Amino acid sequence: MERLRALVGGLELPLDAAGVDRARTERDQLLAQLDDYLLPRLRRLDAPLLAVVGGSTGAGKSTLVNSLVGSHVTTSGVLRPTTRYPVLVHSPADAQHFLSGAVLPGLARTTGAEVPDPAHPGSAAKGLRLVEVPDQPAGLALLDAPDVDSVVEANRDLAVQLLGAADLWLFTTTASRYADAVPWEVLRTATERGTAVAVVLDRIPPDALVEVRADLSRMLADAGLKSAPLFTVAESALEGGLLPAQQTAPLRRWLAGISADARSRDVVVRRTLSGALASLATRVPRLADAADAQAAEDSSLRADLHGAYADATESLQEHLSDGTLLRGEVLARWQEFVGTGELFASLQAGVGRVRDRIAAAVRRKAPPADRLGEALATGVAALVVDAAGRARQSALLRWRARPSGAALLAAAPPAASDPQLRPGFTAEVERLVRDWQQHVLDLVRAQGEGKRSRALLYSLGVSGAGAVLMLVVFAASAGLTGAEAGIAALTAALAQRVLEAAFGDQAVRTLAAAARADLVARVEDLLEREQASLVRLLPDRGAGDEAALTGSQLRQAAAEVARAGDVGRGSTA
Repeated sequence: MERLRALVGGLELPLDAAGVDRARTERDQLLAQLDDYLLPRLRRLDAPLLAVVGGSTGAGKSTLVNSLVGSHVTTSGVLRPTTRYPVLVHSPADAQHFLSGAVLPGLARTTGAEVPDPAHPGSAAKGLRLVEVPDQPAGLALLDAPDVDSVVEANRDLAVQLLGAADLWLFTTTASRYADAVPWEVLRTATERGTAVAVVLDRIPPDALVEVRADLSRMLADAGLKSAPLFTVAESALEGGLLPAQQTAPLRRWLAGISADARSRDVVVRRTLSGALASLATRVPRLADAADAQAAEDSSLRADLHGAYADATESLQEHLSDGTLLRGEVLARWQEFVGTGELFASLQAGVGRVRDRIAAAVRRKAPPADRLGEALATGVAALVVDAAGRARQSALLRWRARPSGAALLAAAPPAASDPQLRPGFTAEVERLVRDWQQHVLDLVRAQGEGKRSRALLYSLGVSGAGAVLMLVVFAASAGLTGAEAGIAALTAALAQRVLEAAFGDQAVRTLAAAARADLVARVEDLLEREQASLVRLLPDRGAGDEAALTGSQLRQAAAEVARAGDVGRGSTA
C-alpha cells in the first residue's frame, strides 16, 4: 500500500487530455483516503473507530453531535455554510491517537471546545479541532464535518476528504432534504467504496414519520444500503440547545454498543477497510488509464512539433539544392562575376587578378567574387529564416488545435507562444551562414594543396573558388522552370567545369557533398534548438527513476495490493 501511495502521489496529470479533470479529482481523493484512512488503519487495526457525521446543509449535524455528547462541543450558525470547521470529539483514553496525526495527518490540530468564528465566515477551515469529552466512550470518536453541498467549494472538498477517512459514516438528512441529489451522490460514492453507513433522518414532523421513513428506506434499498441502520429524530423543541434525550437514545445506545464490543467495532472497521481496498480495483485502473492518456497526449504534442520542423527542414533542404537560390541578386552577381571577364582573365593571369582587386579596393568596391559570396549568404540566410518561421507557426497552429496544446500555450510566457521568431534569430542565422562559408573556403584551401590546384587556385582566388563551389552546391535546376531553369543549368555546368579544371571531377563531387552536408547539419542543429524552446513547454518526462509514471506501474502496484489482501484474508479466515 505504501508503494501504491508513492505512485499515486507521484502521478502528474498536467496535460488537458480527455477526462483529465475527473482524473485529477480521483487522484486527489484517492491520495487523501490513502493518507487519511487506509494506511493509518492498516498500521493499526485496533485504533479507535472514527464516525463522521456528514450530510447536507442545515441537516442538524452539529446539534446531533452535541446531543449525542451531551454538551456544546461544536457550533453551527444561521448563515450558510452552517458547519464552518470540523470538530472531532473523543475520549480522554484516545487523545494521544488523534493528537499524533495518525488519522488525517494533513490537517493541523487545535484543541478546546470553543472556536471563534473565522474572519471570513465563508472560508473553509484549514485544521481539525479536537475536543476531549470525559463521558465519550473509549474506542469511538465523532467528527462533525462540513456540509457536502456547501456553497464554499473548499468546504465541500474537505467534507469529501473527511468522509474518506471514516470507519463509519452517519449520513444525516431531514424530512425536507432527504431526496436532495448532492448528498446522495456522495452517499453512493461512499457505498461504492464500501464505507459502513448508518442513516439519521432528522427533524421529521411526527405525523409524517411513518411515510417519510418508508420512502427513505426504499431509496436506501435502491442505493444498495438496505442493511444500513436507520434512526429517526422527530421534530421537537430543543432543551438547552440539545435534542431531547429520548430522541437520540436509540442512536446513542447503538454507538455505545459498537464502542464497548471489540467484535462489533472490528466488524465495522473491517467492512469499511475491505470495501476501501476492493474499490482500488476500479479506482486505480482509472488513474492508470489517465496516466496512459497523458503519455499519449504528450507523444502527440511532440509528434506535432517534430512534424512541423521536419517538414520545414525537408523543404529547406530541397530549396538549398534545387536552384531556387540562382535568381535575383545571386544571378546578377554571378553574371557580373562571369560577364566582366574576371573569371576567365584570372584563370590566365594571376597578375590580372591582383590588379583588378587593387583597383576595386581603390574604388571602394568589393571584388565580384566577394559580392557573389555575399549574395549567396543573404539568399541562404533568407531561406533558413523563412523555414524556421514556417516551422514555428506550423507547430503553434498544430498545438492550438489540441485542447492540451492550447492550454500549454495559454499558460506559457508571451514570448514562448509568440509565432514570431525570437529577437536576434536572423543575426544568428547570418553568423551561421558566414561560419559555413568560412568552412567552404577552408575545404577549398585544403583541396588546393596539389601543384595543379595551387596554380589554378592562385588564379581564381580562394574566395572565388569558394563562391563557385557554393554555386555547385545550390545549382540544381529542379525547382525552376522556363528561362530560369536554363540559366541555372548553364550556371551549374560552367561552375562545375571551372572547379573540375582546378580539382578534378571526383574531388568536386566530394567537395560539394561535404559542403552541403555541413550546411545541412548546421541548419538542422539550429532548428533543433528552436524546436527545443517549444519542447521545454511540455512537462518534463524525466529519465531513469524520475521518468514519468506509466499506467502499467499503477496497475502492477494495485495488483500487488490485491494479492497481499487475499493473503491477509486467508490468514485470518
